[in-house]
Amino acid sequence: MLANMAGSLFACGKIETTLVKAKELRRFAERLITIAKKGDLHRRRIAVARLGDKRIVKKLFEEIAPVYADRNGGYTRILKLGQRRGDAAETCIVMLVEAGEASAAEKKDEGAEAPKAEEAK
Repeated sequence: MLANMAGSLFACGKIETTLVKAKELRRFAERLITIAKKGDLHRRRIAVARLGDKRIVKKLFEEIAPVYADRNGGYTRILKLGQRRGDAAETCIVMLVEAGEASAAEKKDEGAEAPKAEEAK
């Protein structure tokens, strides 16, 4: 189940699922991205063994992993949606974080703090 969910996450960029499954998926997917960042043949065979789909592994190694080359974890985000109507299970969206978001947020925070320090003087 986790392999299928991770394959859908890598293919589409985001999926909707329950919170418990999302937390397990996060562990599984982030480990695969870390494996893919190394990029050698042995790691590719490990990823094929875990995912089972060579097409998804190719996308993971050639498109997704290079985006996160300078990032040390935190490749996925979980957004809670609320309870499902039928069984009241907590639902959420699991999505891949864009690589530029964290650096843009840090720059934005640094830019906001700098004028405050100058105004105090």
